[in-house]
Amino acid sequence: MVLNKYIYKATSLFGLLAVFLIMGCQPEDSFENNGLTDYDLNSDFTISPISGATNRYLLKSNGGNILKHLWDSGDGDYIGSSENEIYLPDAGTYPISHTAIGRGGATSTSTQELVVEISDPEGGNMLLGGKFLTPEDHAQWSILNISASGAQWTFNEGSATIAASGWNQQGIFQAVEVEANTDYSIDMKAWGEGSTDTWFEVYVSTIAPVQGSDYSGDIRIGLNTWNGCGNTPFEGKLSLIGCAGSGNIISFPEAGPVYFIIKCGGADVGEISITNVEMRKVN
Repeated sequence: MVLNKYIYKATSLFGLLAVFLIMGCQPEDSFENNGLTDYDLNSDFTISPISGATNRYLLKSNGGNILKHLWDSGDGDYIGSSENEIYLPDAGTYPISHTAIGRGGATSTSTQELVVEISDPEGGNMLLGGKFLTPEDHAQWSILNISASGAQWTFNEGSATIAASGWNQQGIFQAVEVEANTDYSIDMKAWGEGSTDTWFEVYVSTIAPVQGSDYSGDIRIGLNTWNGCGNTPFEGKLSLIGCAGSGNIISFPEAGPVYFIIKCGGADVGEISITNVEMRKVN
């Protein structure tokens, strides 16, 4: 019985010694990631034109063991799947990037340039100056003065920015002609560092704005800090990152002029910028 006791103690001692030896041979960071982090992520992807569809492309990831796919075709990252379809109606050169996120939070990013030779003749932007690149672009937009002061849109080279405080607000707008019973999609790229008690709203309506008056109605897309978006830094297509509005597809029963209006205000807007503002026929 005593002999068994000594054998047990010796076995336990050798077992502990083996554990310490193994620990001493491990890399310093092995217990931080528990050996689960995947450092061999493959973020490579292919771009293929979709047969029979104008200016539509299929992005397909080549990697495996990817937990999350982030894609960016110029308007900021958004969550997609291993295969993702994009529509690029305007001719130009687009940097397309894919970020693969794997086990342990490891990431890998690959980028390719996609050249779109010809614009989609049926999907042109009906809004003028939506990229805000030149003074001519800026002149396409009218300021909608709502509050007497405390809120102001400024036009930059490639963007427009709203700053507001003290619960003041201001808008920009332009008129556009639509066809009856035709679907249109609206969107834009928006970014900011985060705001407090703020609304950012986009309308498309037959009702004309009036200077010195607030504008209300059916919000189509937007940010709303009470709803949970716009509070923290953000960047991306407003239709994807927003949390306000009835949707970015709209139609009208009669042909004629409508008004595309963006208004923003709040207690502390902290600046919100936009570009690539668009309204297109859905095809």
